This record gives sequence, C-alpha cells and structure tokens, in this order.
Amino acid sequence: MFKSFRSTDKNCVVLIGMPGSGKTTMGRLLCSRINYAWVDTDDLLQAWWGMPLQGILDHLGLDAFLNAEEELVRSINLRRTIISTGGSVVYRHLGMKHLADLGPVIYLKASVQTIYGRINNADSRGLVRHNGCSLEQLFDERRVLYEKYADFGLDTDRMTVQQSAETIRKWLKK
Repeated sequence: MFKSFRSTDKNCVVLIGMPGSGKTTMGRLLCSRINYAWVDTDDLLQAWWGMPLQGILDHLGLDAFLNAEEELVRSINLRRTIISTGGSVVYRHLGMKHLADLGPVIYLKASVQTIYGRINNADSRGLVRHNGCSLEQLFDERRVLYEKYADFGLDTDRMTVQQSAETIRKWLKK
C-alpha cells in the first residue's frame, strides 16, 4: 500500500494525519531519536499571521486559509527536520508535492474514537472543515488523501508513542 523510500541524511521527515493523531507529540519525540530539528506548520502559520489557528480561519475563511497554509508549506526549505503538519495540509496538491520532495511522508493513523478522546476543544481548535461537517465526515474525507500522499503509515492506536517513534526510526533506516 505504501511506497518504498530510501532515506538520506539531508531529507526531512513529514508527518501527516488527523488532528489528535499524534503529529506534534511524535515530531517532538522523533527529532531526538534521529537527531533532527523539528517544526510544526501550525505553529509557523500562527507566527506568520500573529494569531491562533481559529482566528486565522475566522479571518480568512476556509479556501483562503488553505491557500495560506499551502503558501507557507511551499516556502519551507529545510534539511534534517521533522515537519509536523496541520491536518488540512493534504487539501492542496502542490503543497503536498513540495513536502514529498523534502522527504518521506508518514501518515499517523488514529481511529475516530481515539481522535475524539484526544481532542477536547474541536470547536475552538481551528479544525479546517466546512460548516456542519462532523468529525466523522472529516475523518472519512481526509483518510483517502492521507493514504494517497503517504510513503508509510503507522497506526498510533495500537502502540505507545515510544513504540511508534522506534518503528518510524527503523523504517527510515531501511
């Protein structure tokens, strides 16, 4: 299902998945395991706009938010960095193409039940979704895109964060 990838020291590692799938937590842990830097594109977007994600989304609207996210992602020019992305990054093909050019894309999978358990502020968190779209609908819509762009997928429901990081580290060494 997933593409093969040959890692080099100059590659980044890109983490994609639903909000609550563990991208930020995994990025922080994984960077120390493989001696890479770490950035979170949501943090970069908030710093760029000077406001929280929900404020950016309210200010710009859905399409302009996605365009701003893509512009930011396409401006990233890093090496040896773990890049934790916003869950909506997969809506823009050119942004995902750029990320894939930087290094392998790893999809952190989590069930919708796990995501509900990890996200307690869905309405104020800055979830990029159409009005009236439930978390289940968003999950189903994005899952196809995450699988499309991923080089490797990891089920974060079935392992601890440490086990997941070790699995990714071993996959990168192959």
